[in-house]
Amino acid sequence: MVVSMLARKEQAVIPAAPLSVNKSPEQEPKAQKIVLETKHLYVYYGEKPAIKNVSLAFPEHQVTALIGPSGCGKSTYLRSLNRMNDEVAGCRIEGDILYKGEHLNRPGVDVFEVRKHIGMVFQRPNPFAKSIFENVAFGPKHHGVKKALLEEIVEESLKKAALWDEVKDRLHTSALALSGGQQQRLCIARALAMNPEVLLLDEPASALDPVSTGKIEELIVELKKEYTVAIVTHNMQQAARISDITTFFYMGELIEAGETSQMFTNPKKKQTEDYLSGNFG
Repeated sequence: MVVSMLARKEQAVIPAAPLSVNKSPEQEPKAQKIVLETKHLYVYYGEKPAIKNVSLAFPEHQVTALIGPSGCGKSTYLRSLNRMNDEVAGCRIEGDILYKGEHLNRPGVDVFEVRKHIGMVFQRPNPFAKSIFENVAFGPKHHGVKKALLEEIVEESLKKAALWDEVKDRLHTSALALSGGQQQRLCIARALAMNPEVLLLDEPASALDPVSTGKIEELIVELKKEYTVAIVTHNMQQAARISDITTFFYMGELIEAGETSQMFTNPKKKQTEDYLSGNFG
């Protein structure tokens, strides 16, 4: 799947940094392939750093949750991973963003190619004012996929987003007529239609009712079988339910990262413990 822009050389499997979990040697997990990572990443708005020296790796086929108080830099960090911050005036980045070992923030990298491999879904559903079919087909069609293949891509993407059975008989009606939860799953299908390897989710259920939120959570757990997922969430219970790894951000810094079970039962940093226990601030 990797295009020449992002695959100038073969990359060795990079073992994940060991997480802070008390395990005996025979219980140690095997090293996992790292799909995406940052090294000493800084993100500036003007002269002020919103993200400070963050080094973090995203293992293949795992869900990594980014938690922390409002304004701590979670969404800024997430948006940097597929260069969405390029759209923000006055934003600049220092440090490394690597996808399969390739530097994404080097001059000459095609940002549109980056976003084909690293898809993103935002906090509020944002379907185009087009039909359901046209929403999902938009990206592949724009990138030259032939009409004969579009129907197959649309059906497959809607099935992966657990939406096909609900919309298969009205593909050519307006996407805006869907419920909020359906619209968000449509946006996920739209991202999947580009056949990414990584899916970035910025609080995808924060604007949804509990039933729709449950469907999104079930979908995320299913999607990690094929994709590497990073999700920003304010809902700590949600992070505990669906993530394999939890990371805690505060004031633009990564305070702690570890396996979710360890982070919620035995965090190593007092700031993390205070936040998770509700004694923060």
